[in-house]
Amino acid sequence: MSRSSDQSPSSALYQRAKKILPGGVSRNTVLRSPHPLYADFAKGCVVTDIEGVRRVDCSNNMASLLHGHAHPAIVAAVTEQLGRGTAFTLATEVEIEFAEYICSRNPGFEKLRFVNSGTEGIMACIKASRAFTGRAKIAKVEGAYHGQYDYAEVSQTSKPDAWGDADHPVSLPVAYGTPANALADVVVIPFNDPVRAKALLDEHRDEIACVLIDPMPHRVGLRPADPGFVTALREWTKANGALLVFDEVVTFRSEFGGAQEWFNVTPDLTALGKAIGGGFPVGAIAGRAEVMDVMNPLADKVLFPHSGTFSANPITMIAGLTAMRLFDQAAVTRINALAARAVSGIEAVIAKSGVKACITGGGSMFRIHFKANAPHNYREAYATPEENTQLQIMLDHLFDSGFMMINTCSVALSTVMGEAEIDSLVEAFGTGFQKLADYQK
Repeated sequence: MSRSSDQSPSSALYQRAKKILPGGVSRNTVLRSPHPLYADFAKGCVVTDIEGVRRVDCSNNMASLLHGHAHPAIVAAVTEQLGRGTAFTLATEVEIEFAEYICSRNPGFEKLRFVNSGTEGIMACIKASRAFTGRAKIAKVEGAYHGQYDYAEVSQTSKPDAWGDADHPVSLPVAYGTPANALADVVVIPFNDPVRAKALLDEHRDEIACVLIDPMPHRVGLRPADPGFVTALREWTKANGALLVFDEVVTFRSEFGGAQEWFNVTPDLTALGKAIGGGFPVGAIAGRAEVMDVMNPLADKVLFPHSGTFSANPITMIAGLTAMRLFDQAAVTRINALAARAVSGIEAVIAKSGVKACITGGGSMFRIHFKANAPHNYREAYATPEENTQLQIMLDHLFDSGFMMINTCSVALSTVMGEAEIDSLVEAFGTGFQKLADYQK
């Protein structure tokens, strides 16, 4: 396995970084052994590091880049705006134009507000739900990632020795020092199990402000939610005075109007982020006008005062509007077809290798599991030590073969990719699975 020399520029940068940044990084996802690699520049679907090595980007900054790197239209739009100002204590027309455009893609988006990250979008959804219902508790899926808010991250990293019985999953903290009251205000439900989920919700039917779900939660296994599960949650929330909140920070890229197009369900609120920013930090909360108006500062009684210094800054707005207009229905259809081509090819090389593995996903994203059968929920998706070893072997192989992956061996495609990149990725997976087959002998 090739690795950069200890005398490499990346190694030297990491030594500097460790002196000033905890762990030498500002986000853990860039860590590698023995040190992170550092980007020099990127164009299209290829990233070049400071050692001069080029790699095809199958991560796209954790699914946030729809059009790869330095797309000419986005660069031009942002460059023009830079000359006119980056942020004002004044509103801008582009904020209105972008909000109108995002709402035009989904009839359930009656009103929208911009924030600065997916985490902020989720926080706003939860706080709006509490303000609208007058209730404090939320329900969320075991293992689902929704950012760093105390309530939203509960049971995100549950482990078998502590996660409790499937009938009553334990609300577990991620960060040490999480208040016990925060844990008590989160009802953890199993993914894709409507019977157990409804039984748990019934125990708190008069206390729950919202049920928060990701329609294809990455850390739960990147498996789309079963339609029956989503319908059951929608029916329960309507019957019990709670709201249904979708986290589409990642999955909005899956279809023209988001992954919620897969279901005959309209959530009350949806959190957005990542891809709608055109490569810049962004978040949004969209949904039913009656609920969104808890943030209306012109109301006689403002239930949820809401603001943010960089919310709707014109750089993000113009970048996001440009990117999303480029991501029209034809672009969505094309990129999803590329993902289907990749999945079909990888499934073929898995079968040829004899290695136990499977693929989950939807839209322009997919994930490889080192299991014989596709996991149905977080507990089934939880990797054994042997599976984690296979995962790392494959990730290292792909990295050394010139492909950057999300660290769960997941892929998020970009529109600048073509069949050549997809077929090369399949070929790299083929040699990787053969390496695993030899490893297992």
